[in-house]
Amino acid sequence: MSPASLFVAMPAGTLTVCGYYSPSATSFRRDNLPAGQAKRLPGYPVPAALLGRLAVDDGMRGKGLGAFLLMDALNRILLATQTLAVHAVVVDAKDDAAAAFYRKYGFISFMGESRRLFLPMATIRRLIEA
Repeated sequence: MSPASLFVAMPAGTLTVCGYYSPSATSFRRDNLPAGQAKRLPGYPVPAALLGRLAVDDGMRGKGLGAFLLMDALNRILLATQTLAVHAVVVDAKDDAAAAFYRKYGFISFMGESRRLFLPMATIRRLIEA
């Protein structure tokens, strides 16, 4: 995935953007994780995927598009782990409602950062395979 990757949801036969997301690479330090999550991680920066922005048009809210886009993003990132080292997916929620959306899927807040969340790849594998 290049930093310029952008995935867009559009109704067939239109040029209307209903939603989108943009994955890229990032890293974090294990010191930023809750104690139980940091045990087996190295002391150097931990490789991760950043879900840069996941957005849904106001007219599409409540119709499941956000969940669909999130699952699509997680699945694409999971496929990338076949060739890339990725420990987790990281998101920076724009507000508390967005953070609550991600928490519904198991995302966990980094220490001291309620809107910066992560989801370990092991959890993503279970979520996708369910």
